[in-house]
Amino acid sequence: MLFSEYQRYQYARSPLIEVICQLRFPTILTINSEEPADFQEAIRQDFPRYAVRKEQAPPKIVGAGGPNPKVEPQPPIANHNFVSTDGLWKINLTKDFIALSTLRYTNWEDFALRLDKPLAQFIQVYQPAFFQRVGLRYLNAISKKRLGLTDLLWDDLIRSPYLGILGEPDVDETKVGRSSLDTEIALEEGVRLKIHAGPGLINGGKQDPEPKFILDGDLSRTGNLTADKVPGTLEELHHYAERFFHGAIMPELHEAMGPTPMAE
Repeated sequence: MLFSEYQRYQYARSPLIEVICQLRFPTILTINSEEPADFQEAIRQDFPRYAVRKEQAPPKIVGAGGPNPKVEPQPPIANHNFVSTDGLWKINLTKDFIALSTLRYTNWEDFALRLDKPLAQFIQVYQPAFFQRVGLRYLNAISKKRLGLTDLLWDDLIRSPYLGILGEPDVDETKVGRSSLDTEIALEEGVRLKIHAGPGLINGGKQDPEPKFILDGDLSRTGNLTADKVPGTLEELHHYAERFFHGAIMPELHEAMGPTPMAE
């Protein structure tokens, strides 16, 4: 079963390369037009490095369907970046969303704790009416070389629903140039899961030419969610994320990653 309940584990050799939590809210124009000084001061101890990047917004089509539609350029979007001293944790703030991402995820409790303060400060400073979308994304890159599994096929490590043609016994995976699975599924309680799975190179293979098996799960819930609903929603998304990951891997891969059971 792909979404059955599983024992929680912490892995000594986790394949996670990035975890991202993003919360979208109705546009707050002051974030785009003014420096977020009060917000920075509140989180500066944990995220002392600041930079802002101007991103070009897509043009807006005015009068579509009419006789004289026009394409109007839109002002650039300010993406404020607040980064930890070690560079492994980052807050992104724009007029439409706030996000926390990390390149060193250990466990959910630690991630949720690091999100708690900046999110609380954001709510206090900007008072969003509600959150339109709460998302939690886990990006895994499974390396046979790192785990000492180079003598095994992906078919030995990943369950067949995520393999596509690679799961067929008469297919030589070394001769497959590209094979990926992209799926979107509605789960319970309004949760949606977007899946991308298949072999691929990290950053185009510029620094590491070894193909990894990418297992990318992007969970979200939409609606007019008030601030008090966010913690429970995130707990729910995390619970689905664990079930998704354990339902995708075979016992050989589980053992190779060095699992330690976690207390419930």
